[in-house]
Amino acid sequence: MASSLKTLQSKACQASHYISKHGTAYYKQLLEQNKQYIQEPATVEKCNLLSKQLLYTRLASIPVRKEAFSKELDYVKQLWKKKQELKVEDAGIAALFGLECFAWFCSGEIIGRGFTFTGYYV
Repeated sequence: MASSLKTLQSKACQASHYISKHGTAYYKQLLEQNKQYIQEPATVEKCNLLSKQLLYTRLASIPVRKEAFSKELDYVKQLWKKKQELKVEDAGIAALFGLECFAWFCSGEIIGRGFTFTGYYV
């Protein structure tokens, strides 16, 4: 146990040295590559305007997403009506999708409880 702690400590120290040595260069490179997204001058008013634009753009996209969802739902309804003709591949895909939804639900529950598996705080 103590040796693994020393190894972990050593790796954390190496990572810290690497970041302190190369972090500034990476930061500058990242800003240079994405300078077209930087708003000058960065004022509070401009930030408020951008946040409102994002909000209302997202709100405007709701009907398009709703239409895509209803098309998917209609497809599932058609598959359910023809469930006698359902292939094994389609059933497998549906099962995997259901499993993925359940996994996301469980993950959300765990995160919501503060990353505890029992629901009790220790």
